[in-house]
Amino acid sequence: MTWRPRRAPIIAYGLAAVMIGGSVLLAVVLPPMFGVPDRIGIVVFGLLVAALLHLLGRLRVSADERGVTVVNPLRVHHYEWPELLDVTMVEGDPWPKLDLANGLSLGAMGIQSTERERSRRAVSELSALIRERGEAPDRV
Repeated sequence: MTWRPRRAPIIAYGLAAVMIGGSVLLAVVLPPMFGVPDRIGIVVFGLLVAALLHLLGRLRVSADERGVTVVNPLRVHHYEWPELLDVTMVEGDPWPKLDLANGLSLGAMGIQSTERERSRRAVSELSALIRERGEAPDRV
């Protein structure tokens, strides 16, 4: 299963396209007093902003047979099922937190609380998976 926000990627990639298109257009229509390095700099700036927006557009939380993968803007985290204790999203939190067996917690930005019913359903589905698969089986 994969959970990702609906609106965030649309906004992020839409703005990235506007930034790239706008910077290329601006580089083309600049007055002649601006040289090639200036034009290249404007396009590179647009590409850098688009790359930052991509970091916000790629957010997701995925669960498979081996565990959970959380893709946040700067890092991708993978946890095996026994490493996960619970997932909680308190009213007012922007995204849920995964409680880990090592005592730390991690924000799962791929589930956005602004998508109210959808985020509640995602948290309950993920919580059920953690309860079902989270504890390592006893070995006899």
